[in-house]
Amino acid sequence: MLAVALLAVVGVIVYRDLWSDRSDGPTEVVTGVIGSEKLPFFSDQRVRDIFAHNGIELRVDPAGSRRIAETVPLDQYDFAFPSSHPAADRILRDRPAARTYAPFSSPMAIATYAPIVDLLTAEGMVEPGGTFFDMRRYLDVAQTGARWDQLPGNTAFPARRNILLSTTALCDSNSASMYLAIASYVANGDHVVSDPAGVDRVAPLVGPLFVDQGYQPATTEVLFEDYLSSGMGRVPMALVYEAQFVGQQVAEKSVLPTDARLLYPRPTVYSRHVLVPLTSAGDRVGQLLEEDPELARLAAEHGFRPTQPGPFAQALQDASVAAPPELIDVVEPPTFETSERFLGALGCAA
Repeated sequence: MLAVALLAVVGVIVYRDLWSDRSDGPTEVVTGVIGSEKLPFFSDQRVRDIFAHNGIELRVDPAGSRRIAETVPLDQYDFAFPSSHPAADRILRDRPAARTYAPFSSPMAIATYAPIVDLLTAEGMVEPGGTFFDMRRYLDVAQTGARWDQLPGNTAFPARRNILLSTTALCDSNSASMYLAIASYVANGDHVVSDPAGVDRVAPLVGPLFVDQGYQPATTEVLFEDYLSSGMGRVPMALVYEAQFVGQQVAEKSVLPTDARLLYPRPTVYSRHVLVPLTSAGDRVGQLLEEDPELARLAAEHGFRPTQPGPFAQALQDASVAAPPELIDVVEPPTFETSERFLGALGCAA
């Protein structure tokens, strides 16, 4: 999957020749552009077989959600499936649809390691219990430019680098925009930024959280692969979709490190994955994703939370994985227009 990073600059990566659907009857080729974190789900042959059984040969290309909403040539596709409802709303502004589909969601979470959790707990950034990451305390620390090796008594990770969450590239990826939504909410006195004056006031406060990271991958799939393969030295903590981590927890052959841990920002934000049909064929895909119980079960196996909670709970139970905590402190992201103003203020071209 790391090869994805090499091609991400073009915005869309074609995987169409990698799969061969099995179907006894005629099928219709249906194409979609999707957020990269959903690629493992759509790559699952069991998923593709269900679509083939329903007469659909599914072909998907992954891209950053902002690119899907802004620059991807959607005339080439039957559906767009970004990773947030603001991006879907932006698509709908130019391409109205009779209905949209939100078959599953995933809260934002932090993939990290047990030694990091211990260090952050001692500094008050992780709340007692090792589950919730205090965004207010974190922003206070990050704004001082503190480094890991400056933490008192830190012998577990004395790295000479700033204490920062790793994210994807803000100008390309939805997960980075979700991080911006959380950070800007906290920096704005626990209020969603909703006007140009608020953007101008808050952007300088949250900009260093991204700029000071240095290189950032274009997609969350690549960021999570870096977390899995490169270890604590390179990615001590990464903002990802809960689905990516949970999908590994419930997988038969998980590649999670033995000391991998998952934290939830407080507050956090839900990424609602909204499918926008662009043709009648794309509408059929949305209907199947929302109504087929087997697809809901497979989505849960990949860590997503289907609309009905049963499949997610069952997937966790079958894998003997503890249920995640109840998430109460959840905020809404800014509108797409406000997010675009933020991105412009932080150096992203339209």
